[in-house]
Amino acid sequence: MAGATLSVSDTDFDAKVLQSDKPVFVDFWASWCPPCKRIAPFVEELASDYEGKAVVVKVDVDEAGQVAARYGITSIPTLMVFKGGQPVEAQTGAVPKDHMAKMIDKHL
Repeated sequence: MAGATLSVSDTDFDAKVLQSDKPVFVDFWASWCPPCKRIAPFVEELASDYEGKAVVVKVDVDEAGQVAARYGITSIPTLMVFKGGQPVEAQTGAVPKDHMAKMIDKHL
């Protein structure tokens, strides 16, 4: 499906996020998190909106504990933008779609 978010795990995080030649918007989430569920449709829309310009991925912190620990994720949802293999921006908590878009836009 075009513009779909990618699910990323401990094993493919480096390849899909850190080695990407485009900015990567990462949604650290969990299935039991109500605010994560609330913003999920916005994250999906961003994947379509930024297709070809940025990559949008979701990291389930229960399944990718090593990645979550590496980046100090203690609250979810945590939204991060990676560019050139480095985190360049982070936001904790549910935010409106336009805020997420601005996070990405700054790094295009």
